[in-house]
Amino acid sequence: MHVDAAVIGEFVGTMVLILLGNGVVGGVLLTRSKAEGAGWLAISVGWGLAVFSGIAVSISIGDADAHLNPAFTVASVLMTGHSDRLFTYIPAQILGAILGAVLVWLFYLPHWKPTQDAGKKLACFSTGPAIRSLPSNFLSEVIGTFVLVLVAAALVSRRLAPGGVAPGLGPVLVGALVWSIGLSLGGTTGYAINPARDLGPRLAHTFLPIPGKGSSDWRYAWVPILGPICGGIVAALFIRLTGI
Repeated sequence: MHVDAAVIGEFVGTMVLILLGNGVVGGVLLTRSKAEGAGWLAISVGWGLAVFSGIAVSISIGDADAHLNPAFTVASVLMTGHSDRLFTYIPAQILGAILGAVLVWLFYLPHWKPTQDAGKKLACFSTGPAIRSLPSNFLSEVIGTFVLVLVAAALVSRRLAPGGVAPGLGPVLVGALVWSIGLSLGGTTGYAINPARDLGPRLAHTFLPIPGKGSSDWRYAWVPILGPICGGIVAALFIRLTGI
């Protein structure tokens, strides 16, 4: 069976995204890591660079626009009509996210047991709210993803870049955007802004043999899945309305 190169790019790019993104969280939170206690700035910078790296890898493999995010894919379908991506890109993104999370688990294998806080272990895989208020948490994810999709579209718009974005610059710009979202809008929920980024690693947390891991908090999981999708839809409709 032939597998499109763009789909392989989505899979590998999302794997890199999660390995580096959740990897920085592990470095900051897990006991006896040399980066332990580095703080939110380190996490937000690490995630921005993870997005840059994942997009660069995905484009280099698939020679196409790298989504690495079902919210982006849904928004793209609304803007372009390429509905087949829903059934190819999104499964590849989720599977890539699972593999990335498994690699994070392997990478930090000696650190899970000495880390006593089950919440910190879960945070190395999936997101969670600083204050648990599901309507507010949902709104945070909607707004964060709206900004992600809107600004990403603006960066490549004909009005801002009439000659197109310089080769290789797109991943840098989107990485900087995610860094900005993390600093400005990430403190409430940990800014999933990507259903695959949360769902894949949460599944991995559920089935991996992590000592003292506690609950995978599936009662919260709908927030980082539906919130970003709704935010992407609103952004796509706004982009079509304004002609960005």
